[in-house]
Amino acid sequence: MSESLSLVWLRRDLRLHDNAALYHALKSGRPVLPVFIFDRVILDALDDRRDRRVEFLVQEIDRLRTELAGMGSTILVRYGNPIDIWRELTTQYPVGDVFANHDYEVYAKERDKAIGELLNERGIGFHTYKDQTIFERDEVLSGSRTPYTVFTPYSRNWHGKLDPFFLKSYPTEAYFEHLHRGIGQDEANVLTLGDMDFLPVGEPFPNRTVSDTLLDAYKETRDIPARPGTSELSIHLRFGTISIRDLARQARAANDKTFLNELCWRDFYFQVLDHFPHVEKSSFRREYDRIEWRNNEDEFDKWCRGETGYPIVDAGMRQLNTIGWMHNRVRMITASFLCKHLLIDWRWGEAYFGKKLRDYDLSANNGGWQWAAGSGTDAAPYFRVFNPTLQTQRFDPKGEYIRHWVPEFNSLDYLPPMVEHTMARQRALDLYKKGLAK
Repeated sequence: MSESLSLVWLRRDLRLHDNAALYHALKSGRPVLPVFIFDRVILDALDDRRDRRVEFLVQEIDRLRTELAGMGSTILVRYGNPIDIWRELTTQYPVGDVFANHDYEVYAKERDKAIGELLNERGIGFHTYKDQTIFERDEVLSGSRTPYTVFTPYSRNWHGKLDPFFLKSYPTEAYFEHLHRGIGQDEANVLTLGDMDFLPVGEPFPNRTVSDTLLDAYKETRDIPARPGTSELSIHLRFGTISIRDLARQARAANDKTFLNELCWRDFYFQVLDHFPHVEKSSFRREYDRIEWRNNEDEFDKWCRGETGYPIVDAGMRQLNTIGWMHNRVRMITASFLCKHLLIDWRWGEAYFGKKLRDYDLSANNGGWQWAAGSGTDAAPYFRVFNPTLQTQRFDPKGEYIRHWVPEFNSLDYLPPMVEHTMARQRALDLYKKGLAK
């Protein structure tokens, strides 16, 4: 093979439609060959070899391979450390340029920097683009040109900037004839779960579309865990199997500002992680790292198993453990319970969600947990403590969600509450006050 190629490195953008990096690669003047790397730096850190996310990735790569095969092309799939893989690819193929979309996590930025330097040493261009957000990095700034650290003013600016220009799709389909033809099946390298020492979970994944009917009722139903009132598109957004621009246009056409606001939260947390990378390991507001958590391991284990004696908390944790997903309202309740009622470090809960959630996204998971702990960007003070009983009365008044996941609820077999709410609330307020006074 002597003809110079453009390789498009797919990561969190597993689609051919409306893909910024793919579009620019297709317009580069060279034949385009997609690449996906199963990153061992990430995969080797996973304890559970039945991981829904890995299974989802295998299925989606197979879908892309089938889609590309219909156009006489394919996707190169590799398994290993990305920098080693790129050394091999740039030796194996006549690569002129590499195209990819931005990622905002600390590891991803360090990885891309190292690979950019490797490619540059070999005379290969490395071009990256915005794709998984509507607005990124420095596109929504305060009047003083600094990143927002509170959501409400950020959202006002975000909605104010949201004109059709930012929601236009990249017309990749018009240039599919520039996809490279001629890579054999063996060279494309079909990888299975077993090849990477993972086992199938075997559960279906949610549909990749949202109906206008759901959007019409979204504001009224999104907080009711017993009803199918959320889109459940989070895994598709996490891995980019759907276009954020398509979704935002649909929500805007439905005049659904509530749903749009959820996309705004997503952009906001990406911006926070990008500008304040210390949040990955530390509190956004650093003074909250002075809090002396109780960190009782036995109580943490009971929370993980859904055996706290608080039905809404137990239902949420059992839903998470069973299907790898939890309703967003219940995520807030369970997180608040761990941090405020049990006084366990939010990082423990964040890490547990990171192991279990099929839609795990570092920026949103971190932002949500720091919101629950009071250590994040939220303007509210630390003394917000969710009362699980009141939350149940408001969002699951008939106990439908609870009975589904905690069938022994209201029977003699159900556990008593592991902690009394009024005492726990006061204990949390005292501990926070003491830690922040240091």
